[in-house]
Amino acid sequence: MSDTERETMEYDVVIVGAGPAGLSAAIRLKQLDPSREVVVLEKGSEVGAHILSGAVLDPCGLNALIPDWKKKGAPLNVPVKEDNFYMLGEAGKLRVPNWPMPPLMNNHGNYIVSMGNVCRWMAEQAEELGVEIFPGMACSEIVYGENGEVKGVVAGEFGRNPDGTPGPSYEPGMELHGKYVFLSEGVRGSLSKEVIAKFDLSKGKEPQKFGLGMKEIWEIDPAKHREGTVTHTMGWPLGKKAGGGSFIYHLENNQVYVGFVVHLNYKNPHLYPYMEFQQFKHHPMVAELLKGGKRVAYGARAISEGGYQSMPKMVAPGVALLGCSVGMVNVPRIKGNHNAMLSGKAAAEAAHAAIEAGRASDELSAYEKEVREGAIGKDLMKVRNVKPMWSKYGLAASLTLGGFDMWTNTLGFSAFGTMSHGKSDAEATEPAKNHKEIQYPKPDGKLSFDRLTNVSFSMTNHEESQPAHLKLKDESIPVSVNLPKYAGPSARYCPAGVYEFVEKDGEQQFVINFQNCVHCKTCDIKDPSQNINWTTPQGGDGPNYPNM
Repeated sequence: MSDTERETMEYDVVIVGAGPAGLSAAIRLKQLDPSREVVVLEKGSEVGAHILSGAVLDPCGLNALIPDWKKKGAPLNVPVKEDNFYMLGEAGKLRVPNWPMPPLMNNHGNYIVSMGNVCRWMAEQAEELGVEIFPGMACSEIVYGENGEVKGVVAGEFGRNPDGTPGPSYEPGMELHGKYVFLSEGVRGSLSKEVIAKFDLSKGKEPQKFGLGMKEIWEIDPAKHREGTVTHTMGWPLGKKAGGGSFIYHLENNQVYVGFVVHLNYKNPHLYPYMEFQQFKHHPMVAELLKGGKRVAYGARAISEGGYQSMPKMVAPGVALLGCSVGMVNVPRIKGNHNAMLSGKAAAEAAHAAIEAGRASDELSAYEKEVREGAIGKDLMKVRNVKPMWSKYGLAASLTLGGFDMWTNTLGFSAFGTMSHGKSDAEATEPAKNHKEIQYPKPDGKLSFDRLTNVSFSMTNHEESQPAHLKLKDESIPVSVNLPKYAGPSARYCPAGVYEFVEKDGEQQFVINFQNCVHCKTCDIKDPSQNINWTTPQGGDGPNYPNM
C-alpha cells in the first residue's frame, strides 16, 4: 500500500465492477437487508460502457434474482426463434443438424440481448434499492489489513504525470473499506490477478484458458433481417490454424451482432486474430447478409474458457471473486452471463449470513461451496472436457467426442474423467521459425476494415497525459526476445493496434499506443514472455460501447 493520505469510507460490502456479477450481488444484498451499506465501483464512464458480450442470454440467473424482470421492463426483447450451426469451407457451407446435439445446446427460451443495456437496467434496479453506484471510478489498488486480509480498495485516483508522479491537478482518490470486498472485474481483472497470486488461489488448478472475442454491430437490409435468428459457424478461415468460430445474432431494429472468437492457445505467432475476423466476413454466406449494410460499432474482449477445472479458489480473507474473475463461461454454449448473475447472488447470500453472524474479513467458504456444488458447478461440469478435447484433437474429432461426452454427462458420468488443459496460452506460443508467415487479404473498406478505423467505432478515449496503463516488466524484452524469437506477436494479437515495432535510426523500437486500448486484456494473457501487465487507467477512460 502506498503512503498517500486518503479519505476513507466504510461499507458493509464493496463491489468492484458493474457487470452482471457485481450488480447481481448488489441487488441481492439489498433484497436481503435494505439497511445494508453497499457500493459498486465501475471504471467505465457509465454502467455498460465497458460491457461486451455476444450475447444470447439464458435468463435463469435473472429469474432467480428478479423473477418479475419482464414486468419491470428488462431489455430482453428478442427471444431466440431459430438456431443454425454451420461448418464453413472457403466458398461453401455444411449445415450441422440440431437433433444430435445435447439438450444443453438448445437456445429455446433464451434471448438475444445487449448485455451493456441489461447492465444499465440492472443498475437502475440496484439504485432503486439504495445501492450506491459510482461510474468513472477505477480501482487501482487493494487495501490490506493488519493481518494481510483484504480490507478495501483505492478508487478515483486522477492526475498523475506520464512518469507516475502527482501532477498539478492530482486527486489521490479514496479508500473504500468493507467487511467484504467482491471483485467482479471480468476476465483477467488487475486486482483479481493480484489477489489470485497473493493468496495462491490457483494452486492445484488447471491454468485458465482464454479466447479473444471481437464483435461488430451492423445495420443490414431489412429484407435480409430475421429477428431472433442465431447462427454459429466453425471452420474457415481458421481451419487448423487455431480453435474458434463465429456468431451472427439478429436482434431488433434490423441490426445484427457479427462476432468472431479465436482461442488464444494458438501456436503460430504469425496468426493475426483480427484479420481472421475480417476475412470471415468475406465468406459468401456472410458477405451476402452484410452487403448493402453498414457497421455501426466495434469492440473486443477476452473470454475465459478454462471452465470447471480452471476455476481458482474463489475466496480469501475479506475477498471473493465473482463471475469471469473466476471464469464461469460454458464454452460450447458460449454463455457465461447467467453464471455471473448466479455467482453474484450466491456471494451476496454468503456475505449477508456472515455479517448477520457478526463476522467480517474472513473467508466466505459458503459462497465457494454453492458455486462448485450448485447450479454453476453443474452447468460447467457437464462441458468440462470440450475445450481440452478441441485443443488436443482438433475441431472435427472434438465435435464428435465432445458431443458424446456432453451426452454422457447429462446421465451423470464421463468416459474421459476430467481432462487437463496443459500449457497456458502464453506458453503455447511457439518460435516463429517453426511456422510459416500468413498472408491476409487487404481490407476492402466495405465488409472488412483496418484496425484503427474499426477502433474509432469503439468510441475509445484515454487522457494522454497519464501514465501508460500497459506496463512492461522489462522494457528490453519486446525487441531483444519477442521480435527475433516470436516475430513480435503483440503487433498482431492486439485487436486495437496498441503495439507496434518501428524502425528509428536503424534500430527497432517498441511503441505502446495505449490510447487505442479497448481493455480486452489479450496482451496480458498471450504475451509469450508474460512481460505485459494490464492495469487500470484513470476512471472513465477506455471504450464507450453503446449497446454491446
